[in-house]
Amino acid sequence: MSDFEVTLVNDNMREFYVRFHGPPETPFAGGIWKIHVELQSDYPYKSPSIGFMNKIFHPNIDELSGSVCLDVINQTWSPMFDMINIFEVFLPQLLRYPNPNDPLNGEAAALMMRHPKEYEAKVKEYVQRFATKDAVDATERGKEDEDEEMSDVGSISEEADDS
Repeated sequence: MSDFEVTLVNDNMREFYVRFHGPPETPFAGGIWKIHVELQSDYPYKSPSIGFMNKIFHPNIDELSGSVCLDVINQTWSPMFDMINIFEVFLPQLLRYPNPNDPLNGEAAALMMRHPKEYEAKVKEYVQRFATKDAVDATERGKEDEDEEMSDVGSISEEADDS
């Protein structure tokens, strides 16, 4: 996946983040999303877990959890697929051709079906607010801050044990 920026979680080859760019000629164009990927122990025979870390307004992506509703990942996965398929084919296709009939985000699905221009405007608003390079960098800084807070908590409890 040399065309993608990949960051390992704790140097673990089974858990990592990928910077994913919105496909051109869609309302998602120009957006950058941080995608969390976790490979199961029986990967490639079992599909990876995929989730958007920064917000996206899309019928088939849960706005709060970032979970993705995509048959090829959730039900029809094959060991012939790999990470390149997910980031070069499956996710771009999902953003190009949302399926409002099988939504994880009911608001996005309803808006897309009833008011397509308003849906497109809201997608673009989310891209500007949550899918910029600065927004993605901020999610990484936030994670580093959480890690520091956790180690601070560890130090405090160690100090309490010493007394």
